[in-house]
Amino acid sequence: MVFVMSSSLLRYAVVLGLLSAIGPFAIDMYLPALPAIGQDLGASTSAVQMSLMAFFISVGLGQLIYGPVADMVGRKPPLYFGLVLFALASIGCALAPNVEMLILFRFIQGLGACAGMVVPRAIVRDLHTGNEAAKLMSMLMLVFSISPILAPLAGSAVTAFASWRAIFWIVMVAAILGLVLLALALDETRPAEDRVESGVGSAIAGYWQLLRDRHFLGLVFIGAFGISSFFAYLANSSFVLIDHYGLTPTQYSLAFSVNAVSFFGFSQLNGKLGAMFGLAKVMSIAVTGFAASVVLLFLLVLAGVDGLAVIIGMLFIGNGFLGLVIPTSAVLALDEHGEIAGTASALMGTLQMVTGAVVMAVVGLFLDGTALPMIAGIAACGVIAFTLTQVTLGRRGRPLAAPAE
Repeated sequence: MVFVMSSSLLRYAVVLGLLSAIGPFAIDMYLPALPAIGQDLGASTSAVQMSLMAFFISVGLGQLIYGPVADMVGRKPPLYFGLVLFALASIGCALAPNVEMLILFRFIQGLGACAGMVVPRAIVRDLHTGNEAAKLMSMLMLVFSISPILAPLAGSAVTAFASWRAIFWIVMVAAILGLVLLALALDETRPAEDRVESGVGSAIAGYWQLLRDRHFLGLVFIGAFGISSFFAYLANSSFVLIDHYGLTPTQYSLAFSVNAVSFFGFSQLNGKLGAMFGLAKVMSIAVTGFAASVVLLFLLVLAGVDGLAVIIGMLFIGNGFLGLVIPTSAVLALDEHGEIAGTASALMGTLQMVTGAVVMAVVGLFLDGTALPMIAGIAACGVIAFTLTQVTLGRRGRPLAAPAE
């Protein structure tokens, strides 16, 4: 029986992780090509970054629709629709004649990608709560880690032998493979009897309920500023590491992968640490470690100690702590909202993506060709996440996830 449950857990982790990774794959594979895209389309750095930001904005806004729909009609239909839309938009990106059309199709592509980001979190909540949910979420993120570890390397390899446009043909194929995987390997986890009371009215009521839940919002924004720190790195690291530090696209991909390994490697400790100490305590300690690491990095860079090894090393430490924060905050936020898990997951994803887009935009205003604006943005996110943690988990009388008996 234990073996069967373990096999089932592994199957869901692999399937949900791969489906979740298709959208981020279109981001991470694309990063090494950003400077080349600007040169090919005659576009400025800010215009090329707008194609990245458009993707994030549409992913954030689209989740508000996918979440309630997943509660109303089940988990699989929205995934089918999203993957098909993503594949069609990828064709548009591959054929885009200018940066304006690229931005438009990236926005549409994001609307398809967000299905694979919001629905798997709801499926995790359908299946488990507490430490078991944390374990499944961490395993899902381990599979998901394929994208930031291998996708930049794949992107740099593609651009070395072909045009950046080939990247979008590849992600289109990934979406088609995702459709096959969805059809053959994923069961429906929200049966028809659970959807009876789900509708537009219940979705609106659910959003209103969540927006009044300060504990839920606190946990969401802890994760949001953790994710936003990664987004600040995501949007600016290729320009900083390639243009400022002189890395080749392949060297940049390796540097990017190092931080991804730290993030997803440490995330695998969530289930074990949560069972020993309680998820809330694990997250609180991890946020403190993350904030301390990135603030120290900011002070070093501000003082002129801005060598590439220093930046990569300190971010390796910070992202390790962040790997404990993000899945744990998601599990705790959804734990009390199982009946509207799709809606709660959608609102969480929307608020986190919009926060990330705002952070990217603000950091972009201060770009000066050095690493300082990027590191300052990451450090600011760490300080805000730490402050929110003290307020959210420090409230008296609020039940926190306890260690497993």
